[in-house]
Amino acid sequence: MIGRLQCVVLDCPDPAVLAAFYAGLLGGEVDRPDRRWSLGEDWSTLHTPDGRVLCFQRVADHRPPRWPDPAHPQQAHLDVDVPDLATAEPAVRALGATLLQDAGSWRVYADPAGHPICLLPARHSG
Repeated sequence: MIGRLQCVVLDCPDPAVLAAFYAGLLGGEVDRPDRRWSLGEDWSTLHTPDGRVLCFQRVADHRPPRWPDPAHPQQAHLDVDVPDLATAEPAVRALGATLLQDAGSWRVYADPAGHPICLLPARHSG
């Protein structure tokens, strides 16, 4: 095991609206303070009753997916907590990931099919 799934992030035009929708569907608390994320108009969260976290990220000129149209694919990525980025990097590359961006304190990789995965240093939620 290289890391632990932190959350699933959905691209959208209005994070607060989508967070409220999923809160109505799944229950939970919208925008609960959590040291892992900065909340704001471009980012909203939902902590579900079973402990899972969904995050909603504003994307300019968002084009919604059309099922099952590959010209308008699903727009989501995984955030994965890792104990140590320096150790995680060669391990995730050995699995077939490709570095897309070194953001300093975290890294963005593409899985073998091109889906983004953010590796973040593990922090305790609070």
